[in-house]
Amino acid sequence: MKILHVIPSVSLALGGPTHVVLNFVKHLRSRGIDAEIATTNDNGSELLDVPLNQLVDYEGVPVWFLPRFSPPLKEYIFSAALARWLWQNIKHYDLVHTHYLFSFASTAAAAIARKQKVPYVVSTIGQLTPWALAQSKLKKQVYTTLIERRNLTRAAAIHCTSSGEATDVRNFGINTPSFILPLGVKPVSALPLAKEKIRQKYAISPEIPIVLFLSRLHYKKRPDLLIQALGKITAEKHQFHLILAGSGEAEYISYLEDLAASLGIASCTSFAGFVAGEDKQILLQGADLFVLPSFSENFGVAIAEAMAASLPVIVTPGVQIAPEIAAFEAGLVVENSLEAVKEAIATLLTSPQLRQQMGVNGKLLVAERYAWETISNHLTTVYTSILEGKSCPDFNSNIQPK
Repeated sequence: MKILHVIPSVSLALGGPTHVVLNFVKHLRSRGIDAEIATTNDNGSELLDVPLNQLVDYEGVPVWFLPRFSPPLKEYIFSAALARWLWQNIKHYDLVHTHYLFSFASTAAAAIARKQKVPYVVSTIGQLTPWALAQSKLKKQVYTTLIERRNLTRAAAIHCTSSGEATDVRNFGINTPSFILPLGVKPVSALPLAKEKIRQKYAISPEIPIVLFLSRLHYKKRPDLLIQALGKITAEKHQFHLILAGSGEAEYISYLEDLAASLGIASCTSFAGFVAGEDKQILLQGADLFVLPSFSENFGVAIAEAMAASLPVIVTPGVQIAPEIAAFEAGLVVENSLEAVKEAIATLLTSPQLRQQMGVNGKLLVAERYAWETISNHLTTVYTSILEGKSCPDFNSNIQPK
């Protein structure tokens, strides 16, 4: 079985989608599936320093990098070279799996796959949520009418990461066969000195709880709401230190820094920037609670990573794995409002035993439902079913609380 995954970019700074496609391919290959990635050399405002027009090893998986058109046109990331490569090579694959909607790479791959009669799977990665569709609404409506609806309706199957995402697909008017398969998280390699290292690096006293936000610094993720909630926490005399880890637009980061200063919490707020590898694990394993009050997350890889590190989490209903978090009592699911987020943080700041128990529950949730080995096994079954003309299997078993 030869599988091609297509995505606009695999820049590590782009977070979730890159993490997912690299791990999909890595674990499919470990099962003997000949899987590769075709993408561009996009790296946000810059370009990845990678060989072009040849198969290279990138982060341990085989990737074809084709030059993007500059400027990158944001998420659309046009690449005539990628389209030519797909036209010449897509017929050599048994199945194509695209990631992202409203982008050139996935659009070209789906159209060419149809023309050359190669079945394809689409991962929508949360782009059909009501919140996502409301962003650049007119452009997406036009793009849907001209292109995207056909891509979705002609797909062999649509991959959804949660039952909420499957509902969004149906509400969009798409009746293509779909399968629900969550994303995976790597097992945590314990760092026994993580708590000491994080406190030493950010000059935090041992008795002060650390609140961690680890995601893109983008208004969708609501770091501003978190800062405002902690401003109210300070007024109630609760101690904490906030670490905001992630990259973002310079203007937005300046806004967040000014907001923290205006609320009097600049001295207990640290901006860590983009983190990866051991630095990321030190934050996850050294913090005391994780907060992501996002407007919309089809899965939320960072949330699952936090739970894998035994961190209790605070999320909002826009995070589509929120029902599982609630069922396993792995954290608090609260409305996306200032008062609700503030109350949830205050609850966990003052309840060390509750934090510990929720951390244990979260690690159990990850082990039971988000193991990459299980997910790659299920994905292989889906691919096989499609190629054999069978219906997509249903892996969405009922959520079993702890």
